[in-house]
Amino acid sequence: MGGPIDDVVREILVRQLDAWGPAALHRSKRATFAQAYGGAPDGLPEAALRVFDEFTDLLRGRRLTAPVVAPSPDRAALDAVYQELDRPSGLDIHAVEGGVDTLPAVLTAASAAGAPLLAFLDTAGGPQPAAGTLAAVARGKPAELLLALAGVPRDHRAALAAAGFPLVADVELVARDGTARLVAFATGAGKSLDAFKDAMWAVDEYAGVRYRDPQDPEGHLLDISERPHPGPLRRELLAHLAEVGRATVTDLRRFTVTDTVYRAADANRVLTSLLTAGQLTRDPPTGRLGGDVVIST
Repeated sequence: MGGPIDDVVREILVRQLDAWGPAALHRSKRATFAQAYGGAPDGLPEAALRVFDEFTDLLRGRRLTAPVVAPSPDRAALDAVYQELDRPSGLDIHAVEGGVDTLPAVLTAASAAGAPLLAFLDTAGGPQPAAGTLAAVARGKPAELLLALAGVPRDHRAALAAAGFPLVADVELVARDGTARLVAFATGAGKSLDAFKDAMWAVDEYAGVRYRDPQDPEGHLLDISERPHPGPLRRELLAHLAEVGRATVTDLRRFTVTDTVYRAADANRVLTSLLTAGQLTRDPPTGRLGGDVVIST
């Protein structure tokens, strides 16, 4: 792979596929996992496709189309992976020469609309995907999109919302030398967003790569951990409550998942700490911290 940030991107993608694959194949007789790259993918398509070795039994009687779009796709490497997977009859791997914005035509050819679709787009330092590319992915039923962008763009959330993705989560991956990439996940299902957050925090730590919350105005760096440091989430929840005045625990959990790098379970942990410290109040004042409990500043 190209470096520690690429290693983290790869592991996030592999873990997301572990969650998506069985659910998609149980849901529908056909599904599509599409990969599109703006540059040389350097082994990532093959690493992703090897995930399907874990559930080839689910491919019986189903059709999983797996196009790989890249400027110069490694057809020999993709064929080798197909052979490794014992050539499952339900899996179609296609190498297509092109770039990220070639994907709409590829999805049309694969009849991807109207069935489960997970797309991974890696711009490799190029421009963000065109609006038509994002909209083409959104035609999956359901549609999920994992997007890796160079640097730290600021308008990707608006573009994903305009394409038809109501739920978005994102995280910046920051290397020791300050190099950064942004990974965004877009979906219409809260459970899928939760799965992405679980995958994101479960990856191994690679050579000093840390996370940064794109919504954190102070830009604090976070070690990758199953129990991430709660400081930034504490500040963001307090700032959010100062703005809205009061909110249910359910609303605050949703805010945490969509507007911070943290998980819903992290919100419960931080809210409990803030209530114990007397920085917040709750109604009712006692009992379990259920979703309908109202939290106030």
